[in-house]
Amino acid sequence: MNNKLLSTKHEALLAGASEGSTGVVKSSLFRYLRRNHPLYLMLLPGILYFVIFKYIPLLGSVIAFQDYNIYKGFLKSDWVGFQWFEQLVTYPQFKRLIANTIILSFYQIIFAFPAPIILACLLNELRHFAFKRLVQTLLYLPHFLSWTIVYGLVYMMFSSQTGFVNMVLVWIGYEPISFLQMPEYFRTLLISSGIWKEMGWSTIIFLAALAGISPSYYEAARIDGAGRWKQFVHVTFPGLLPAIVILLLLKIGHVLDVGFEQVYLFLNPTTLKVGEVLDTYAYRQGILGGQYSVTTAIGLFKSVIGFTLLITANRISKKVSGEGLF
Repeated sequence: MNNKLLSTKHEALLAGASEGSTGVVKSSLFRYLRRNHPLYLMLLPGILYFVIFKYIPLLGSVIAFQDYNIYKGFLKSDWVGFQWFEQLVTYPQFKRLIANTIILSFYQIIFAFPAPIILACLLNELRHFAFKRLVQTLLYLPHFLSWTIVYGLVYMMFSSQTGFVNMVLVWIGYEPISFLQMPEYFRTLLISSGIWKEMGWSTIIFLAALAGISPSYYEAARIDGAGRWKQFVHVTFPGLLPAIVILLLLKIGHVLDVGFEQVYLFLNPTTLKVGEVLDTYAYRQGILGGQYSVTTAIGLFKSVIGFTLLITANRISKKVSGEGLF
């Protein structure tokens, strides 16, 4: 009997302690939120943006499994299962679309991704502060130009009639070359213009990473007799590695997104064979053709592939370098 009473009292004490600890946690959490409420208010617009424009639109993914009718809406449109995915995969030009998309994305990773890293390292070596700021400003400016303006500049440079490059070729005795209409030049012009436009702006992240490296590391390297190259290999590059890995993983996750606006502006009937990608095909079929279900199916297909590649690349990166997104 006494043992039962002791056991009951012990359980009651434990329950009271548990309730008390829960109350303390709630009270401390409430005090923490009240003390830091300005920070959470600042965070609120960002959260609302993602909820309204990123998460709620995910509900529209059901269109990919419907024969969507704009007049019937989501609820009354007929369900067709995986019909649009089958149509996409069996499309005669599907392999060409995938190949063009992957090749352009691969070129962006190989040529465009390292460009801001190299530029940031070069800017970091400049010691004249005013000159460094001037160079940075000039390199940032192309980012603020629309792709329409960039294509106009490319046209002014490489047009077969009035392009500056062809004027020089004619002046030195060569025949003009139709750079913009020849498939063999399409990818080169596309990647090069992308590098010119975004290289300077992308250096911001890497310059911030370089600024976070402690000067004491460079001092220790110099004491040990390391020159500029050794300092880069053993101090600068390891300091940049976390930022490089994270951005590379994000790029791999968007491997099927090569930039619709840029590709669409550079495309013409003679370069469709090497330039048409999933995004431009989705625009022609879905938006211009009114096949919204096809467009949604392509978008969902890209998202699933990108997510799978991101998870895989992240696991490999964690095992190889110890760096990753999560």
